[in-house]
Amino acid sequence: MIQRVGEAIVLRAWPFQEADLLVSLFTREQGRVKGVARHAMRSRRRFGGALEPMTHVRATYAERPRQELVRLDAFEILSSPLSRPIDYARTAALQFVAEVVEEALPEQAPEDAVFRLVLAVLEELQVGRVWMPVTYFALWMNRLMGWMPELGHCVMCGLDLRGGTVWYSAVSDGVTCEDDRRPGSVALSAASVAEAQRIFRGTVKGLAEESWPKERAADLRRFAVEMLERGLERRLVSARAMGRA
Repeated sequence: MIQRVGEAIVLRAWPFQEADLLVSLFTREQGRVKGVARHAMRSRRRFGGALEPMTHVRATYAERPRQELVRLDAFEILSSPLSRPIDYARTAALQFVAEVVEEALPEQAPEDAVFRLVLAVLEELQVGRVWMPVTYFALWMNRLMGWMPELGHCVMCGLDLRGGTVWYSAVSDGVTCEDDRRPGSVALSAASVAEAQRIFRGTVKGLAEESWPKERAADLRRFAVEMLERGLERRLVSARAMGRA
């Protein structure tokens, strides 16, 4: 048996045999792991509120050879989403981050860059200030997963598209100019392309200081979500919930 202690982010938890909970964790050192929190539904002594989704914890757990599930022994809360006000939009945004990480990352594959991204985004996800961090997270996850198309040139004719509108399709690679747009393509405005470039150059903390209502770069957020869904080959339930916020 191997004992481990390290940083982790709780992605979700669900009932598992009587009073136990099955917990999906995104750990800094091992990537995504699943474990069993024994008697967690009966006793709050070892876990307390640490099993809430998107809680940043120091997790103590044990691995057994040839067993997929680890044994979760204790969590120490480092930061909790419940320590700040919650509304529908912030709840949906937190669920979106958790769902993307859960679906995008294979188990037992460390992804330190993604871990740092999630921590930075969680810090900025606040009531009345969710749209910038969500857009930042979605774009950067596409880049880190290798799903982000190059926005500067038409994939069909090679035309330089920098400074102009681009066209994309959720079922095709790359972006195109207007003349080469495919059936069902959607436009991504020049202003939103410029916002994407700023996002890849800046920090979420710095950019989140700007006023960013839901309407700002809404087409860029839609583009980022559709690229994630294309890479994942599935629809994101939480993205639909965010659309209703």
